[in-house]
Amino acid sequence: MAPSEKEKAILGLTAVALRDRLAEGSLRAVDLVRACLARIEEAEPQVGAWAWLDGDYAQAQAERLDQWRQSGRPLGPLHGLPIGLKDIIDTKGIPTENGTPIDAGRVPKADAWIVSRLRAAGAIILGKTVTTECAFMQPGKTRNPHDPAHTPGGSSQGSAAAVGAGMVPLAIGTQTGGSVIRPASFCGIVGMKPSFGLIPRTGILPQSPFLDTVGVFARSVEDCALLAEVLAGHDPADPSTELAPTPRMLEVARSRPPVQPAFAFVKPPGWDDADAQMKAALEELVALLGDVCAEVPLPGFEEIASLRQKINFAEMAKCYYPLERRGRDLMSDRLKAAIDEGKSVLARDYIAALDWRDVMNGALKAVFTRFDVILCPAAPGPAPKGLDDTGSAIFNGLWTLAGVPAVTLPLFTSESGLPIGVQLVGPRGDDARLLRTARWLADHLETLDLQR
Repeated sequence: MAPSEKEKAILGLTAVALRDRLAEGSLRAVDLVRACLARIEEAEPQVGAWAWLDGDYAQAQAERLDQWRQSGRPLGPLHGLPIGLKDIIDTKGIPTENGTPIDAGRVPKADAWIVSRLRAAGAIILGKTVTTECAFMQPGKTRNPHDPAHTPGGSSQGSAAAVGAGMVPLAIGTQTGGSVIRPASFCGIVGMKPSFGLIPRTGILPQSPFLDTVGVFARSVEDCALLAEVLAGHDPADPSTELAPTPRMLEVARSRPPVQPAFAFVKPPGWDDADAQMKAALEELVALLGDVCAEVPLPGFEEIASLRQKINFAEMAKCYYPLERRGRDLMSDRLKAAIDEGKSVLARDYIAALDWRDVMNGALKAVFTRFDVILCPAAPGPAPKGLDDTGSAIFNGLWTLAGVPAVTLPLFTSESGLPIGVQLVGPRGDDARLLRTARWLADHLETLDLQR
């Protein structure tokens, strides 16, 4: 059954607007969940974004939260907001199968750290979204919500597609190479990969602890800020996190920059292989920005993709050894090949590759002294046709290795009607200011469009 007109109006609101209406009582959580479930019933047969979904469970959470609000007790920052979780994130009593038949029927006994934080903030766990096999490259069942003949990207494909199809206002994924920014670009939504270590990863399938980063999907920059702020924190069980005050991401993202932001346009390694439409879109954007944007080279970054892969595969061989031991014959050829390559990486080369994070941030410091953000492609182009491959992460992996925050905005559309995302990158630890600049850019381009 398709959503009613009233439900369509609800689903058209941003997560921040929904939060405010839920808090004031003009919208009930049960009505929001019903609208999401109606949209899922309509679109899921074509998109295939969900690995596990229980409408009754979601409704029960919503009813409890509505009763909580009616009692007059304080509300959490995500009160009543439905959220989709990538199916490598542990959920107590809910299947988490990691996209592999090796873990079929696996039901965790405890929530991941971020799931506990979501529940405490009043969020509704709507369901588990499809991941590629073990969050690597073998695609799941999900299709692009804009054209089912095209990939939604990977590995957080279900989360990106669910938000892109309007099934849920917010979703969570992870990025080890380009698994947040790329699918967000392909599905025409906002995606954020925060600074490494901002969001704890305890209870999430580890693939490469030096690289794995939790990321968020939404339809606006402010919505990403809302969710990322709730998830940020310190977990003693995750050594990548630090004890620090909670960053005021939403407040800063909604604020006006004190001065007009400056953009460094970068053509990263792989630029020559980018789609002509992506190149044209970025060149048009650079021209529109005028004096506040200048092209900046990044010499010395040419080997970053292979260095990141060495780290990724070597750590994958270690982290996935228990899975391999239990069911190597159930793994795809892609996954087995990556694990085998990881086993052959020399300790000398692995340790040397780790040093590049500091080297990269040293080089980037000079750029961020002059510019607020780096502007570059989110992907080589629009989502490729076909479902056997999730697309290239060539323009994402270098920022994942550096550990810096990145945001993609759905600013352009290809000739065939598919979204094209633009990526903004900021200094490590300056996530809130990056979000503010991203919002400024979106608003600035909207103003220019209205003036035409």
